Amino acid sequence: MTRSAPAPIDPPTTRPEHDLLGTRDVPADAYWGIHTLRAVENFPVTGRVIGQDPHLVRALADVKRAATVANAELGVLDAERADAIVRACREIADGALHEQFVVDVVQGGAGTSTNMNANEVIANRALELLGRQRGDYAFLHPNTHVNASQSTNDVYPTAVNIATRRWIDALVVELERLRDAFAAKAAEFRDVVKMGRTQLQDAVPMTLGQEFATYAVMLTEDIARLRESADLLLEVNLGATAVGTGLNAPLGYADRAVAELAALTGYDLVSSPDLVEATQDVGQFVHLSGVLKRVAVKLSKVCNDLRLLSSGPRAGLGEITLPAVQAGSSIMPGKVNPVIPEVVNQVAFQIVGNDVTISMAAEAGQLQLNAFEPVIAQRLSEGTRNLTRAVAVLTDRCVVGITTDAALLRARVENSIGLATALNPRLGYEAATRIATEAALTGASVKDLVLASGLLAADELDELLRPENLTSRTSQESPR
Repeated sequence: MTRSAPAPIDPPTTRPEHDLLGTRDVPADAYWGIHTLRAVENFPVTGRVIGQDPHLVRALADVKRAATVANAELGVLDAERADAIVRACREIADGALHEQFVVDVVQGGAGTSTNMNANEVIANRALELLGRQRGDYAFLHPNTHVNASQSTNDVYPTAVNIATRRWIDALVVELERLRDAFAAKAAEFRDVVKMGRTQLQDAVPMTLGQEFATYAVMLTEDIARLRESADLLLEVNLGATAVGTGLNAPLGYADRAVAELAALTGYDLVSSPDLVEATQDVGQFVHLSGVLKRVAVKLSKVCNDLRLLSSGPRAGLGEITLPAVQAGSSIMPGKVNPVIPEVVNQVAFQIVGNDVTISMAAEAGQLQLNAFEPVIAQRLSEGTRNLTRAVAVLTDRCVVGITTDAALLRARVENSIGLATALNPRLGYEAATRIATEAALTGASVKDLVLASGLLAADELDELLRPENLTSRTSQESPR
């Protein structure tokens, strides 16, 4: 009688892990462990997880790698474990396993769940690289080895600093492109005469080039302020451990870890001069948020201008035409809306609100640690990310395609009562006032009234209305 082969045994679908609260089953194929599991259950808040912020995950991997190198140099970790941890960190920094970072970005615990998530993913990948099973923490433990000489309270703020700096770098690139697009339009429109307005009333003649050059100058100033504030993020508290005293970290660890992290990131990172102060202070984020609000508010003002200048097309100002990117109405045929400036406006409103959130979170810190840094990090990363994308869209789908009707704008200048102000130095205040008043009462143009009164000859008036005689040339140079 022939015996049948035994049925294959399916591999287990879970593995048991334990913490101070007890034992839980974790999916066998997960790189994260029990601490991450509890965090996922505790914080189903925003629906956005830390793995969706590649800069933060990469920064966490870089911090863990730098710490491991320092620990190996100081004899805290043996070469075998350290090498496996470094290899795992390198893979994660290069983009692997980001889907395993599953904790919500907004969480209680001052970022502890984010740090635990990173520790577990790195540990289990390192175990695989060593030929061992995930969860074999007796050999390589997430906290004992991956988190050696560290605390959430120095790992998380350092990682947030680096991730935020990378987001700011990306934003600066897009702001520079937008500045250059406005500068190019300033050059294109340098001889297009139009009426300047104050309080929405006709003021004095200027050129459309000057109007657009102003936007480029504003962006140049904001880029400089943004870079200055971003440099504050280069001071980190790695090595502070729990409250800034460096407890459980060997002598020399902080300097070595920060130096290694600087080499990995390419940033000129320095250790904070007072780690106790640095561990509780989030002033760099408050300052940066204020500068981001400045950028957003000014961009929103520019977008308001673009919407107003393009209003119409026939019953509004209609001084510029924005590129048509989509139909504007389900009921009004032919209507095209300024949707690109409108979306930038809305992103700006978000950032203003973010600044309030960040301010409140910073103020709510107590004693040696701010427990609310996760929401600060979330608001900064989301706001900066959204603004970066909005600026790119504004550049590519709006500003570069703006056109104008130079003849129409010049005709409006010649018909504007504000033209009397430009003629004031030549005619004198009293004569210019009489001309302006008569123009307002009769509807006649200032130009026609000046010619009819014989105050100026036609060729002389045309000379006065030449763009180079109405405006300053220096303000039309393309800012760089």
